[in-house]
Amino acid sequence: MLEKLPVYLEEDEIQKRIKEVAEQIDKDYVGEDVVVISILKGAIFFTVDLVKKMKTPIELEVMQVSSYVGTESSGNLLVKKDLDRDISGRNVLIVEDIIDTGTTLSYLKEYLLSKNPKTLRIAVLADKAERRKVPVKLDYTCFVIPDKFVVGYGFDVDEKGRNIPYIGYLDN
Repeated sequence: MLEKLPVYLEEDEIQKRIKEVAEQIDKDYVGEDVVVISILKGAIFFTVDLVKKMKTPIELEVMQVSSYVGTESSGNLLVKKDLDRDISGRNVLIVEDIIDTGTTLSYLKEYLLSKNPKTLRIAVLADKAERRKVPVKLDYTCFVIPDKFVVGYGFDVDEKGRNIPYIGYLDN
């Protein structure tokens, strides 16, 4: 199924855009450091490439969260893996692979704001803006993508395909 995946974004396109976003983040955090929070599992690939291209000093954290039970939003944020450090008074950058409805990211933003960071910004690799149900301000967006099921570069189908170096999509 994943052998002949139609390509949506080539690996070099992804890396070029991530470099541009990293440069913008560096401009925004001149003279500061930032706690980068990678949202498991999908954002790992994006996070690694992003922070390697950044010059801003970082501390890396990971979180695993969900607001869904099956395919329906529960209306609550389920924190499966929380932060290991206090972010109070710190610059925080959430790094997420994709935003579609905005439900999970909205809950996560409120949860982290309750921990009193100095600043809180959000970077996403892919924004399915046409699926948005809950408004969420994104500070850094690599790509706005159509409502297709994407696979590769962290995106998966039943935990498979994350390590494909480009972003492809499933034909319906």
